[in-house]
Amino acid sequence: MDYNFKEIEKKWQNFWKENRTYHVEIQTDKPKYYVLDMFPYPSGAGLHVGHPLGYIASDIYSRYKRQKGFNVLHPMGYDAYGLPAEQYAIQTGQHPVITTEQNINRYREQLDKIGFSFDWDREIRTCNADYYKWTQWAFIQMFESFYQNKEQRTKNKDEGQARPVSELISHFENFGTENLNIAQTEELHFSADEWKNFDEKRQQEILMNYRIAYLAETAVNWCEQLGTVLANDEVQDGLSIRGGYPVVQKKMKQWNLRVSAYAQRLLDGLETIEWSESIKETQKNWIGRREGAEILFSTTPLTSPQKGEECPNNNISPKSYQHLAPTLSFGERQGGVLVFTTRADTIYGVTFMVLAPESEYVAQLTIPEQEKAVNEYLEQTKKRTERERIADRTTTGVFSGSYAINPISKEKIPIWISDYVLAGYGTGAIMAVPAHDSRDYAFAKHFNLPIIPLIEGANVSEESFDAKEGIMINSPITNYESQITDNALILNGLTVKEAIKKTKEYIEKNNLGKIKVNYRLRDAIFSRQRYWGEPFPIYYKDGMPYAVRENDLPIELPEVDKFLPTETGEPPLGRAKNWIYTEK
Repeated sequence: MDYNFKEIEKKWQNFWKENRTYHVEIQTDKPKYYVLDMFPYPSGAGLHVGHPLGYIASDIYSRYKRQKGFNVLHPMGYDAYGLPAEQYAIQTGQHPVITTEQNINRYREQLDKIGFSFDWDREIRTCNADYYKWTQWAFIQMFESFYQNKEQRTKNKDEGQARPVSELISHFENFGTENLNIAQTEELHFSADEWKNFDEKRQQEILMNYRIAYLAETAVNWCEQLGTVLANDEVQDGLSIRGGYPVVQKKMKQWNLRVSAYAQRLLDGLETIEWSESIKETQKNWIGRREGAEILFSTTPLTSPQKGEECPNNNISPKSYQHLAPTLSFGERQGGVLVFTTRADTIYGVTFMVLAPESEYVAQLTIPEQEKAVNEYLEQTKKRTERERIADRTTTGVFSGSYAINPISKEKIPIWISDYVLAGYGTGAIMAVPAHDSRDYAFAKHFNLPIIPLIEGANVSEESFDAKEGIMINSPITNYESQITDNALILNGLTVKEAIKKTKEYIEKNNLGKIKVNYRLRDAIFSRQRYWGEPFPIYYKDGMPYAVRENDLPIELPEVDKFLPTETGEPPLGRAKNWIYTEK
């Protein structure tokens, strides 16, 4: 007997539809099971092979659990906001909601033909206001919260948690920044009286330093022709994948989520879930916990090089720079370049410093004679994404013209700029130790900079010695030994582990820096607010953002005359007329 699949499929799919076979009600007498697929983006091309590949597997499992007596919730929906519908709107003038509706109908037809057991009564479309009302609500909760690194009021609570900003304001009113242990963009210091004397705008600027959802200038992939910011995977070889338009690195104000505050909790949580060890290890590397020290290299008293002097590594007597050790606490000191290192033991091997091209230090430290060369280099690096910079091992860089003083050896070292250093990692500046880091080594070889080995038996004639074990040598370096004082840091003869510990203690004791834990995990960025996306539930007063009232949600998209950025570079939402929020 022939299998008449067309007739059979049509018959049973009609039966499932008419009888709502896969509709799910709450049934307390059955165990619950939830199967969730990644929602597809409804493009005009329809489903691609990758969609059913995943959906078939989860559908098989849903049916299996139903046969085992579980009450299975298996919904489907559409990630319905995005760039393709907006680009189509720009080209044709057709509203994105029409394009999206047409595409969703096509997807639904294809999904039904495959016969999935979805409960379509629970369909979600992320472009519907009854859905994004709740994403707006969640954003407000994060905007109105800060992250307390450790619960101070409960002795048994070691885990950090989000707390209302109102509690932070109350603390400022009574104690200023005293005894705070919270996640922040930069360390601030002020008293309760100073807080009370700040005007409202200044207070709001300070609170932005602590909010979990915060506004900040961030380097992004900017495409002028598309009028939008692009994710790394939307850029290839300096061009947008969609359209092939030029993309450059540009600093723009973006909304960020302070997920970095949760780094340790995420690490600890890996021990409580049933994942494979290989996946856990990948996650640990992504979070990237690094214990080390922040060290301040003074720069302000230094002058431009003399004529004919090119990037020297001149030794300077410690007595000549005694005035570089201010009496202020480390947190209050101004000036200089702050670096983070996990290998404080290598401090005597620092022969130059490197700044990320996006670092604020670049503008501060580039001397007039080097401005042309530096600006040309910055223009060149704007065309490369972070991913490309990490993958590419080509050595490039430019000298800033400035020098820093090694706070321990008191050596004068040149400050360079290179795109192998990223602004988002650490402080955007590194102390380069070419003898014991491969990229520093390649840079030193390329620009003929000194290389000083610090571990016994290290042969650095052909490559760096990256091993983190051995006995210390050249610490202090030979030509500095005549200047050793009773307070000098002596590491020779110690193991690397012992030297790291001793150097960190020395740095903190002598007010040269502080011991710190850093994470590779960075804050998440909302980079693509154009038109076809849910509006942020935010209004502005005196240039500062405030959250709308929760009972005013959802904030829906306004009508605009066209879907292009404004003539002044604002996103298409800037074209909205009378789209105004009042506090009354």
